[in-house]
Amino acid sequence: MSVADIDAVTQAVAPPESMVRLTHVVYGLHAFSAVMGVLGPAFIVTAFLTGWPSIIAVIINYVKRSDTRGTILDSHFGWQIRTFWYAVLWALIGVIFVYTVIGALIGVPLLLLLGLWVLYRIARGWITLLNGRPI
Repeated sequence: MSVADIDAVTQAVAPPESMVRLTHVVYGLHAFSAVMGVLGPAFIVTAFLTGWPSIIAVIINYVKRSDTRGTILDSHFGWQIRTFWYAVLWALIGVIFVYTVIGALIGVPLLLLLGLWVLYRIARGWITLLNGRPI
């Protein structure tokens, strides 16, 4: 590794351009699933969690994560993985609430807020990546 391989701002190893492109693709897959939730009859979060693009994206995150160690992309892969699994957890809680009479008053707003949270996480992470910074 040479001095040229170290990012002057973050002091992290500069990632290969192919991994930067892959990280953009993964954000795109997550975003596609979430947007399909907006445009379709499903909630944003259910499309994000059950849509094939998002499932493929999280598999890519796990398979390629070791290739991002020591680079700014490591934080992005962790961000994407945490977004997916926290959304799974809160979606399960929301669905449990929805299936109870009184809990539906809590579950539906919870799922709607969760969908907005997922969109926020995708947008914030992707914008940060476009700026070449860790999240």
